[in-house]
Amino acid sequence: MADESGSPFEPKIVAFCCNWCTYAGADLAGGMRLKYEPNFVTVRVMCSARVSPHFIIRAFQEGADGVFIGGCHIGDCHYVKGNYITAKRVAIMKRLLEFLGIPKERLHLVWIAASEGDKYAREVDAFTEKVRAMGPSPLKQVRFWKDATVSKKIYKSEAAAETPAGA
Repeated sequence: MADESGSPFEPKIVAFCCNWCTYAGADLAGGMRLKYEPNFVTVRVMCSARVSPHFIIRAFQEGADGVFIGGCHIGDCHYVKGNYITAKRVAIMKRLLEFLGIPKERLHLVWIAASEGDKYAREVDAFTEKVRAMGPSPLKQVRFWKDATVSKKIYKSEAAAETPAGA
């Protein structure tokens, strides 16, 4: 699949990684010099439970084609029950994304321990390939009115429509 310029589509993926496990696994993968897709922008969070639904929606609004959340294995959370909270939250977020017209497969949750650098590299490659096959996010066609001139024109046309004729 190609973008407007004719070059092959390369997905932009935001990865929220738990400091204690997934981020450490990513660090290990780098230390082991494992090769994996460079499409990720990694955000280190202290716990996967700190990833608010707002962060996920905002990532898609800002142009992400996929969101990857990595945390400690169930039962190994440094904050005791953070990954249980994350598992419930992601299940709900997948339903919300579908309601918004975003395929739930664009949100990926995985448990990676600090010693699993090879698993991190495999998960990154697999998710990047899955998102690449889906193509650009459907939200990329939606404008969020960052251009002030456009929003002013809309405001003026709405105000003109509300003004009675001859006033």
